[in-house]
Amino acid sequence: MAFIRKKRREQQLQLYSKERFSLLLLNLEEYYFEQHTANHIRHKGSQNERKIRGSLKICSKSVIFEPDAISQPIIKIPLRDCIKIGKHGENGANRHFAKVVSGGISLIFSQVYFIKEHNIVAPYKIERGTMEYVFELDVSGKVEGVVETLLQLHRASCLDKLGDQTAMITAILQSRLARTSFDKNRFQSVSEKLHMECKAEMVTPLVTNPGHVCITDTNLYFQPLNGYPKPMVQITLHDVRRIYKRRHGLMPLGLEVFCTEDDLCSDVYLKFYERQDRDDLYFYIATYLEHHVAERTAEGYTLQWQRGLLSNYQYLLHLNTLADRSCNDLSQYPVFPWVVGDYSSSELDLSNPGTFRDLSKPVGALNKERLERLLTRYQEMPEPKFMYGSHYSSPGYVLFYLVRIAPEYMLCLQNGRFDNADRMFNSIAETWKNCLDGATDFKELIPEFYGDDVSFLVNSLKLDLGKRQGGQMVDDVELPPWARSPEDFLQKSRDALESDYVSEHLHEWIDLVFGYKQKGRDAVGAHNVFHPLTYEGGVDLNSIEDPDEKVAMLTQILEFGQTPKQLFVTPHPRRITPKFKSLSQPSSYNASTADTPGEESFEDLTEESRTLAWSNITRLQLHEQHKIHKEAVTGIAVSRSGSSVFTTSQDSTLKMFSKESKMLQRSISFSNMALSSCLLLPGDATVVSSSWDNNVYFYSIAFGRRQDTLMGHDDAVSKICWHDNRLYSASWDSTVKVWSGVPAEMPGSRRHQFDLLAELEHDVSVDTISLSAASTLLVSGTKEGTVTIWDLTAATILHQIPCHSGTVCDTAFSPDSRHVLSAGADGCLNVVDVQTGMLISSMTSEEPQRCFLWDGNSVLSGSQSGELLVWDLLGGKIRERIQGHTGAVTCMWMNDQCSSVITGGEDRQIMFWKLQY
Repeated sequence: MAFIRKKRREQQLQLYSKERFSLLLLNLEEYYFEQHTANHIRHKGSQNERKIRGSLKICSKSVIFEPDAISQPIIKIPLRDCIKIGKHGENGANRHFAKVVSGGISLIFSQVYFIKEHNIVAPYKIERGTMEYVFELDVSGKVEGVVETLLQLHRASCLDKLGDQTAMITAILQSRLARTSFDKNRFQSVSEKLHMECKAEMVTPLVTNPGHVCITDTNLYFQPLNGYPKPMVQITLHDVRRIYKRRHGLMPLGLEVFCTEDDLCSDVYLKFYERQDRDDLYFYIATYLEHHVAERTAEGYTLQWQRGLLSNYQYLLHLNTLADRSCNDLSQYPVFPWVVGDYSSSELDLSNPGTFRDLSKPVGALNKERLERLLTRYQEMPEPKFMYGSHYSSPGYVLFYLVRIAPEYMLCLQNGRFDNADRMFNSIAETWKNCLDGATDFKELIPEFYGDDVSFLVNSLKLDLGKRQGGQMVDDVELPPWARSPEDFLQKSRDALESDYVSEHLHEWIDLVFGYKQKGRDAVGAHNVFHPLTYEGGVDLNSIEDPDEKVAMLTQILEFGQTPKQLFVTPHPRRITPKFKSLSQPSSYNASTADTPGEESFEDLTEESRTLAWSNITRLQLHEQHKIHKEAVTGIAVSRSGSSVFTTSQDSTLKMFSKESKMLQRSISFSNMALSSCLLLPGDATVVSSSWDNNVYFYSIAFGRRQDTLMGHDDAVSKICWHDNRLYSASWDSTVKVWSGVPAEMPGSRRHQFDLLAELEHDVSVDTISLSAASTLLVSGTKEGTVTIWDLTAATILHQIPCHSGTVCDTAFSPDSRHVLSAGADGCLNVVDVQTGMLISSMTSEEPQRCFLWDGNSVLSGSQSGELLVWDLLGGKIRERIQGHTGAVTCMWMNDQCSSVITGGEDRQIMFWKLQY
């Protein structure tokens, strides 16, 4: 998993440097400045005098000596515990020594730590009492400079106020950075062109490392000030797949760069000193990526997840990444939910809803009795109120789970100690029980619980993690009865995460952690209120003038944990269940169609042919074309046999074209105003046309004459639909009207009186409408860019979404009616979730898309320039551009098998297209 891979990457760097030393030996917020080869002189002046060869490391709050021999412990001397620092033998220091050590540095101190003796990771050993250590540098000429640096850092460490300490150390660091610059001899090629250079820090869990960032036309570089763990980090821009701006320490100064598509573990995480530097570097890389990689948003991933292209696990990874969660920042480590609630049964029954945790509630609300106590305290609490005194994700909780694989991180966080043995991560069941019953334990899980690496569950390093009250040593994590092994536990946890129950309810947990129930009234109603400091924007560090208060506030926030960045402000859509699309072959799915084992119905075969057709839609080829109108074509309708094609045009005519004879058979004009759309009624006996003269015309094919006129609007009728003897008409008079009635069957007979069943009112003119498959829902698009989804059974608005910055050109439901796609004059294709009204995907082209057809995953659109574009909505890209009309494509038709397409355009032509397999 993410952290484990990160740990292994760092171990590889350790092999590179051949050191036991790591930045985790430093205190939090401490910097490693420089190192010098040196000898530690033991028992100076006695018969037992000996020299221990090693490396002396100067850090902002300590001096660390790493012996070459791994049998010897690493020595760490906190500068605040130093009594005297100087050149050995100077100013009376060690006057009883007869001989002054050349190049010697003397440290007199009251406390020292011994670490990793025999290279064993264990709690630090502490020795107290006044002591003197002497270190002899190989280069004696450096002694004076090192002593001067140590004295300066010692003064900083001894300042009374923490804020003053931080300010002085920061000033020393910035002075060192200012005196150095990026070594351009490190460029991969002499032809590289420098774009920008600035100061920054490379962020890894719990520590940061200052240095210089440099970006050229081909590479991104980071050169650590101290040359640790290697002299240079280099990333080729061509390999970059994703970049994200990050909050670090609550400040917008971070930038994370990924060379992988789906990994949580980034290739470099940088923290800048100036926001402008961060933004400039981001802009340069983003501009480079525009030509190589499609940008992804939370909404785009939501569509992929709903349609089954992403698993629950993958989707949660992407949401965490977009919400500023990073495996490099333990205060913002990726958060995953507990999904199983049964850790006592011998078998895990994933078909039983009682097996699962209630995903609609935060962990703190799962126990009713505990929640009542918390709510009582909440009611009595002064503002700002919060329900939970601890968070569901914090550095301590992350390392609680990961101590067996990352013990040095735990020691770093807890000043060289492991936690009490009885408070360790000893048992899955115990941990879950404490999350349910504990007064202050509300933690969720981490991605490792759904990964494939069992390292964090097994004490493979044979760490001495202490002895519990019952006498047993802390060793491997105790698994629930239903898990036969750590591997089996992870596999069943993954199965539970991907189960139907979790798929149907995961959106409820997303609402709590990443969505609209994260903040405000909805959070209160969901019992999901944490301390104000954990939320983005909960405190403005720049407004705090007292440096002590600022440092204390930042420390408190980082240790307490942070709530993810809010990604959604409306209810999150459900996943489409119970069937999911194949991950290798996306296709549309009709939820109303059931499978019959061993049988293939006609509908199944038709669905297969549609899937095959849409997977090959890029192979669409022009078969023939005919210019049959004098103005733009506005509508196309085709008889069920496919032999007759009816078209309307702005030239005010309805035309009937024979596909077999390739001849125009009829031309009908109802008025001198443009016709806007047409459709064939069931039975292919009547063509219905809408007109800019405010009317809808019914034309009898058999009798060759107009048989009915519906005068139902006060302005042009822009689009019509028909289902089950009901006519739906959209108009520029700002209404959509629903009519009931059957047109007259014979000319000369009494004309039918259409009954107005409903009037759906809009604020501005309506340009397009479309019906869902069952005709229980209608979607409309207006000239001001609003898409409205209507419940036709009650004639009420379900959702109103301002989707576009200009006219909505076309709208349509997906075949399963789960989503609505809209195309606008602004060039955008937007997907809206029908259930929640959430905009879950948006793609942009350089020109308006006037009309389209789609299967829920792919789109065939007609553009303003006359091209046909094939869009991969799930992949977020345009797959193909097909040359078509010489003017805008204005209307499209596709047969049931999705193998034939007819388009009409402003060039007055209709074009016949066929798929060539």
